[in-house]
Amino acid sequence: MAVPRKVLIVDDSAAIRAVLKHALSRDPRLKVVGEAADAYEARALIKHLNPDVLTLDVEMPRMSGLDFLERLMRLRPTPVVMFSSVTQSGSANAVRALSLGAFDVLAKSTNGIGQSDLVLLCNAVANARVNTGKSRSDVWKPSTRCTDAPEVPDMARKWGGEAILIGASTGGVAAIEKLLATMPCNAPPIVVSQHMPAAFLNSFCTRLGHLFPQNVQLAEEGLELKPGHIFISPGGLYHTGVAQRAGKMYCTLIDKPKRNGHCPSVDELFFSSESFAKRIHAVILTGLGRDGAEGMKALHDKGAHCIAQDSDSCVVYGMPRAAVELGGVDEQVPLENMSELVCAPVRGKL
Repeated sequence: MAVPRKVLIVDDSAAIRAVLKHALSRDPRLKVVGEAADAYEARALIKHLNPDVLTLDVEMPRMSGLDFLERLMRLRPTPVVMFSSVTQSGSANAVRALSLGAFDVLAKSTNGIGQSDLVLLCNAVANARVNTGKSRSDVWKPSTRCTDAPEVPDMARKWGGEAILIGASTGGVAAIEKLLATMPCNAPPIVVSQHMPAAFLNSFCTRLGHLFPQNVQLAEEGLELKPGHIFISPGGLYHTGVAQRAGKMYCTLIDKPKRNGHCPSVDELFFSSESFAKRIHAVILTGLGRDGAEGMKALHDKGAHCIAQDSDSCVVYGMPRAAVELGGVDEQVPLENMSELVCAPVRGKL
C-alpha cells in the first residue's frame, strides 16, 4: 500500500481548516500533518514537517496566498492546491495562482464548501505535482505586458487559412502563457480550450489580453478566425468548436453535456474541425486524464499537424501521453521549442 501523502492545511479560518481536515483525513491516500492560520505559520511548519502538498487559501491576512505561493515556488517548489472565491477579484487571483505554479485552484461558492467540493479537493491533493523537469528559475514568469512578440514578415501571404487549436488542463495556464509569449503576434488564429471553472475563464481571457499584443477574446458563435487573434473557450454550458463556411473558419458554441468530465472539452474542439483537418495545427499540453487524445487521433488521421508537450516539461503528462499512445501525435517537444514547430508550416519551413 502506498504511503499517504503528508498534507499541510493553510487557511485563516479555523472553521474551514476543520472542514478540510475532516475531509482529507478520511482519504486513505492522505495524512494531514499540520494546520497554519497564515503564511508565516506555514513557513515554519513546512521546515519542520516537510509536507508533500499544501492546501492554501488565496485571500489571507498578513501575507496573501499569492505572495506566499510565489515565494514558495521560487525557494521550495511544492505541490499546492488553492481555494479562491468566485468573485471577480477572486477569479483574477485564481488565474494568477495557476500562472504562478499552483497545481489546481478550486472555487469556493458563496454557500460554503459542499460535499462535491471536498471530493474535488481530495482528488486534487492526492494527484498534486510540481514540474520537476526544470528549475523554477527557467520558467517564464510574466509580470508586465509582453511587447516583444515577434512578427513574421508576409505572414498573411504564408498563412494559407490555417488555425491553431490548443487543449490543456492541469498546469495549462502557465504553459499557455509561456507558449503564447513566443508566438508571432501575427500568427494564425488560435483557439484555446483550457479546463477551468467557467467563473475563472473570463479572468483568464482578460489576463492574456493584458499580457500579449494579440487580440484576445472569449469565443462567441460566428466569430471569424483571423490571424493575430486568440479565442478562449468560455466554458459553462457550451463547448467551443471551429466551423468552416465558404473557405473561412468561425468559432462555434456546442451545446452538449460534459465530455470526459469537462466543459469545455478538448475533444469537442478537436473533433469539430475533423472535416477540414489539413488546415489545423492541433496542440495538446499538460493535463490529467485523456481529454483531447481521441480528437487529436481523428485529426491526425485526416492530415492535421499534431503536436504534444513532452513529459519533461509537463506538470502532468496525462493528456499528451494518451494522445501519443493512440498514435495521434506527429512530434513531442519541450514547451520552449513548441512555437517554432507550430508555426513552421506557415513560415515556409515544412
